[in-house]
Amino acid sequence: MKLSVIVITKNEAANIADCLKSVAFADECIVVDSGSTDGTVELARALGARVEVTADWPGFGPQKNRALDLATGDWVLSIDADERVTPELAREIQDTIAAPRGEAYEIARLSNFCGRDIRHSGWWPDYVLRLFKRGAARFNDVAVHERVVPANGQPPLRLAGHFQHYPYDNLDALITKINRYSSDAAAMMYAKGRRTSVLGALGHSFWTFVRIYLIRRGFLDGRHGLVLAVTAASGSFFRYSKLMFLAEKNK
Repeated sequence: MKLSVIVITKNEAANIADCLKSVAFADECIVVDSGSTDGTVELARALGARVEVTADWPGFGPQKNRALDLATGDWVLSIDADERVTPELAREIQDTIAAPRGEAYEIARLSNFCGRDIRHSGWWPDYVLRLFKRGAARFNDVAVHERVVPANGQPPLRLAGHFQHYPYDNLDALITKINRYSSDAAAMMYAKGRRTSVLGALGHSFWTFVRIYLIRRGFLDGRHGLVLAVTAASGSFFRYSKLMFLAEKNK
């Protein structure tokens, strides 16, 4: 069985080499880049990946479907540039596609924040559907928080191994991402007819903090957990505040 790995990128020079090296066991690696200026494209090509550069940015879901449409393997593994396949997971993936028990599989992610693996705060095990038989699933066409949707509607199976995930080297990276994602999420909610108020923004922010720090036991992650809960609450407040101002602007 042939395996295709798909990755979407923009300015991932710090990550793309380690990412692609971790999936060197795959039959092909496809990178769809949306205009990197930091050498990401050159690094990916030097490691043998097929790289396609797009002139526009349609959102995460549509962009990943573009990469999926370029895949030629019997099976597809979708991975983000800041993720790594461990040697144990690599062996499990190879064994799975050689003798599959299903058509789609979820894989856990162990995420690292500022040098610490986060095992609470809702970050672990963080299962994501990433391995599937080509033609058996696609990404939903949303701008942010995209996910793979099986064509047959059947629940996916789960692998025992996990990705190593390095989403934020520092707090600046997290804050930058929160700002970008909150804008995209607000636009998506507005398009769906959602509206809110100042009280709504405050309420969502407060509940986000309680859910992450208390219910999901973020306090067990120490100061890292506190920072994650506060920044997540801030991101929720920004998202709904931007929705509020967007609605006022377009009255």
